[in-house]
Amino acid sequence: MCMESVFAVVDIFFVSKLGADAAATVGLTESFLTLIYSIAIGISMAATAMVARRVGEKNHDGAAHAGAQALLLGFGVSIIISIIGIFFAGDVLQLMGAGEGVIAMGTNYTRIMLIGNLVIMLLFLINGIFRGAGDAAMAM
Repeated sequence: MCMESVFAVVDIFFVSKLGADAAATVGLTESFLTLIYSIAIGISMAATAMVARRVGEKNHDGAAHAGAQALLLGFGVSIIISIIGIFFAGDVLQLMGAGEGVIAMGTNYTRIMLIGNLVIMLLFLINGIFRGAGDAAMAM
């Protein structure tokens, strides 16, 4: 999470050259993405526990099944977030307290970031599944 925060700060640094509204858009969007990170980490922790339990039972088929179910859940949550991003990106910015200028300038950026949340989900989920399977080096 620290590296994700640094990523957001660096984004804001470079985008701030475009103006205050652009910097506010990135800041507000990254704040909302932190909620998505939290969801992804929660699902990932659950997947790690379920896969590790099945591996400990020597039930490798069950571990594979649990990992696949976690990925399907991640895809489902990601699709919901993507739909929110497609249709309600401006509303998300408004909910976060953005002014009219920020909403006008940043709706497309927020839309793209929310549509691309599948990458975030898969990053955390795949790492969690590999950690649960006992292959922490692969997760790195």
